[in-house]
Amino acid sequence: MSMPALKLEKSSPAKMAQAPAAQVVKMPARKRPALAEKIVPLLKTAAANIVPPIVVIALLLGLWQILCSAPGSALPPPSSIIQNSWELIAHPFYDRGGLDKGLFWHILASLQRVAVGYSLAAVAGVGLGVLIGQSTWAMRGLDPLFQVLRTVPPLAWLPLSLAAFRDGQPAAVFVIFITAIWPIIINTAVGIRNIPQDYRNVAAVLRLNPIEFFLKIMIPAAAPYIFTGLRIGIGLSWLAIIAAEMLIGGVGIGFFIWDAWNSSLIGDIIVALFYVGITGFILDRMIAAVGAFVTRGTAAA
Repeated sequence: MSMPALKLEKSSPAKMAQAPAAQVVKMPARKRPALAEKIVPLLKTAAANIVPPIVVIALLLGLWQILCSAPGSALPPPSSIIQNSWELIAHPFYDRGGLDKGLFWHILASLQRVAVGYSLAAVAGVGLGVLIGQSTWAMRGLDPLFQVLRTVPPLAWLPLSLAAFRDGQPAAVFVIFITAIWPIIINTAVGIRNIPQDYRNVAAVLRLNPIEFFLKIMIPAAAPYIFTGLRIGIGLSWLAIIAAEMLIGGVGIGFFIWDAWNSSLIGDIIVALFYVGITGFILDRMIAAVGAFVTRGTAAA
C-alpha cells in the first residue's frame, strides 16, 4: 500500500513580496535623573525643617532686643550680651587655672558627673524594673516605696548625700543617680509586664533557660519602654547636676552660673544657659538614636 505523496507548495516571489516586513521597535533610552532633580527635593526638605526654626528664633531675638533695649531694663538685650560676653562666646576652651576656665571645661566636668551617675542608674534601674515586672511579690513590695521616693525633689537628697559621703563629687553623682533611676525602673517594669503571652509561650516551647529568655525575648520586647525611661532619665540627670553644682561648688556649669550671678554677670548666665540647653538636646538625641538603632525604629525618636 503506497503512501500518498505530499505536495509542498513553494511560495512564489510575488507572495513573498506581499508579506509585511518585521518592524524593529526601538525602546526609548532610560534617562537618568539629572543632578538638579536629586538636589532639589533634598533642599526642599532641608528648608522645610530648618527655615521655620530660624524664622521663629529671629523673631524672638528681635522681640527680646526691642523689649530689653529700654533704659532700666532688668535683662540685657542680645546685642549687649554679645558685646559684653564675647570672650566667653568666642573662646570656650581657655584655661587659666583654678576655676577660671572656659565654658567647654565646665560643661565637660558636669558631663563626667552625669556619665557616672546616669550609668549607675541605667544598670540598677533596668535590673530593678525587670524584677518588678517579672515578680508580683516584688511589685507589691517595692512599687509603693518607689512611688513615694520618686516624688522627693533632687536637691532634697543633697544634704543627706553630703553627710554620707563627706565630699561634693560623690554627693553630686548620688543626686544624679537617685534622680534618674525612677523613670527607668517604672518604664522597664511596664515594658516587662506588657510582653505578649505568645512570646512567653514560644520561649516555653523552645525551652529557653532564664538567661536566654532574658536576652532573646524579654529585653528586645521591652526595649522601646526601656529607652523611653532612659531618655527621661538623661533629661532629669542634666537638670539635677546643674542644681547640685550650684551648691557643691567646683568646676561645673552649675557653679559657673551661680558664680556669674554672684558677680552680677547676667550676660554670662544667659550664654551658659544656651550651652546647657544645647548640651541637653544633644544628650537626648543621642539616647534616642541609640534606642532607634537597638529597637529598629520602634522606640520613639
